[in-house]
Amino acid sequence: MVLREKRLEDARDDLAWRTDDELARLDATRPLDMSYDAFLRYSRDELTYDNPISKRLAIDTLDGRHIGNCMFYDIDQKRSQAELGIMIGDRNYWSRGFGTDAIDAFLRHIFTTTSLNRVYLHTLDWNDRAKRSFAKSGFREVKNVHRSGMDFVLMEVLRPDWDLRSGLSPDGASSQHESSQDGHGAPTDGPSPAAAGQ
Repeated sequence: MVLREKRLEDARDDLAWRTDDELARLDATRPLDMSYDAFLRYSRDELTYDNPISKRLAIDTLDGRHIGNCMFYDIDQKRSQAELGIMIGDRNYWSRGFGTDAIDAFLRHIFTTTSLNRVYLHTLDWNDRAKRSFAKSGFREVKNVHRSGMDFVLMEVLRPDWDLRSGLSPDGASSQHESSQDGHGAPTDGPSPAAAGQ
């Protein structure tokens, strides 16, 4: 599994996933109603202009198949935190560990390339598969949240906890224990639940 920068060629997959009823339900939203041409223009703009409070990456298999996306958004430098979201859109890759691997690689990217100290997410309270996946990556449940008529679980991972799990010392230097996530290729949607299609 590899995380990479988004490309315009991702638009066809992205539109298919964002118009899918089941994925929309897992993402606590409604399916997008937009033509491919309009979505392509939107995607081009998103790639052209940097967004200082959001970063989106694609999730590919090792053989280059685009299977999903992840992002961190609502980046708040003052509070040193951001929200994480992920979608494995290709159903052929559900329940095979790709979501957990992507989250592990994405957390490594965030905690080794930014000064953020907290990454949090909201997932639907009935999405047990997503909650298990997030827990495997070190997220802990904080509290239940009710908004927009739906019930979510707020989960978070803090930098000191991530450092301990990954074998890094508090200053970010590698300790004697190697992280089991080294081979995952870290690079390098309003608040939404983080776990569509885990």
